[in-house]
Formats: sequence, C-alpha cells, structure tokens
Amino acid sequence: MKKAYLESPLGTMLAAVNDESLVGLWFEGQRYFPADADQWEQEPTHPVFRKLSSWLESYFAGKDPAIDFAFAPCGTAYQQKVWRILQEIPYGQTSSYGAIARRIEEEKQDASLPRRRQHPGARAVGGAVGHNPISLVIPCHRVIGADKSLTGYAGGLDRKTSLLRLEGIL
Repeated sequence: MKKAYLESPLGTMLAAVNDESLVGLWFEGQRYFPADADQWEQEPTHPVFRKLSSWLESYFAGKDPAIDFAFAPCGTAYQQKVWRILQEIPYGQTSSYGAIARRIEEEKQDASLPRRRQHPGARAVGGAVGHNPISLVIPCHRVIGADKSLTGYAGGLDRKTSLLRLEGIL
C-alpha cells in the first residue's frame, strides 16, 4: 500500500492507493483511521495522488469536480452496495439512512412477493456509511437523519457541517 498526506481546509488527510486505484481517504484522527498506516510506503508523487489532490482543490473551492481517477473501496458486499448508492447522491443534495435502507430493500424484493421489511435496515446502513474508507469521493457526509438531523460522521460532526455548507446544503 502506498500513502500520501494531503492538506485540506478541514485538516490533514491520509490517502492510500493499491496498484492504480484509490482505496482510502481519511481525515487524520477520524474514527476507523487505519491502524497500520505507518507501515505503508510514502509515495506522494503517485499519479492517483496527483489527480486526487487536484480533485480536492476543486472540491474545496466549492466546485463539483468530475472524478478522473480509479477508486476501489474494500468492504463487504453489503457495504459495497451502500457505498454504490452513496455515489449516486448528487452534489448539493442529501439522502437519509432510512431512504438508503428502503432502496436496498426494494432492490432485494422480488416483484411477485408481498412487501416486507428486510433487516438490518437503517442501522446497518449507518454502520456501512460510517466505515466508508474513501471520504468525500464517496460522499457519506451527504447522509443525514430522516428528521434532517446531522447524525454521525466518522470525521466528526464539525467537518460534516462544513462539508454540507460548502455544498450549499446548510
């Protein structure tokens, strides 16, 4: 694994690549920060880091930049499903944990079967959102409570608030 530290207006971020794909982007000190990061090889000139750095600069300038680098988060099949849905939340908009859970339930439902609640629901979505290894690029900060409350963010609620303000949501 190769790493680079990138500065942002919200603090230092650690980025990680595996081969040619971004596999991690964390705010320093956030929940689920990789414990073994000190063992990774530092390579700040890696092409993915250069593209990511440019993307972050644009994003923090209040733009919705196109992603022009590969990324591949590692996680369970359920987490991957949640992270795919997160990528569909447009810049400047939000979704709720419950809405994402309902969407997953609907995808699992066979049209010929009666509608029934599939578990684990919104809590499981919250767990998957919280374990998103690629902050900002996979926009987990755009997920809020059903009552519009700013619940949970591995990078801290202050950062979540700042990101939502940046995107014009708050």
